[in-house]
Amino acid sequence: QVQLAESGGGPVQAGGSLKLSCVASGYMQRSYCLAWFRQAPGKEREGVVHINRDGSAVYADSAKGRFTISRDNAKNTLYLQMNSLKPEDTAIYYCARHLSPYQGCSASWKKGTDFGYWGQGTQVTVSS
Repeated sequence: QVQLAESGGGPVQAGGSLKLSCVASGYMQRSYCLAWFRQAPGKEREGVVHINRDGSAVYADSAKGRFTISRDNAKNTLYLQMNSLKPEDTAIYYCARHLSPYQGCSASWKKGTDFGYWGQGTQVTVSS
């Protein structure tokens, strides 16, 4: 059974940092493109960053220069290091796994349709 479990969210002041984790079970993470999404209250879900099997990553403009995605395939864990946090980063953050192994995430990855499995989310709240 495929499961993804995020952790590491919480309250933080603007300018601070958080590191989110997403532990996968039921499959080998190394075979998949993975991503982080977020959804703020009253807003649509937003693609933050994805990472391919080779470690290459594509960031949304809102995350460039501040967020870093990484993966530890030995631990079946995905990470998101978030620095210089802003109040507008407040959202529930979700990790997601591509539908199929050995497939790269598409150019339209931000829509979310590449991904077949999602975690339950972890809340990040940035205060000014």
